[in-house]
Amino acid sequence: MANSRSEQKQNVTISLSRQVLRKARILAARRETSISGLLAHQIECLVGNEEAYQRAERQAMALLENGFHLGGVIRAGRDEWHER
Repeated sequence: MANSRSEQKQNVTISLSRQVLRKARILAARRETSISGLLAHQIECLVGNEEAYQRAERQAMALLENGFHLGGVIRAGRDEWHER
């Protein structure tokens, strides 16, 4: 099955120090993947986490805007509470 247009992949180029690149090769080999696969997975996780955070933030803000009914009844008016 062919990838849809939104699922097509595009190459990117990054620059790493030789020491980091060497360690990345070792890490990728231990995980039985390539450096490209390793980076793709980590970036996908970062993007997914950010999207989940933003979704949770929107839900929390919606709850705060609606307020919470904590029970009870307010029997006195503002002026009564602030009498001097």
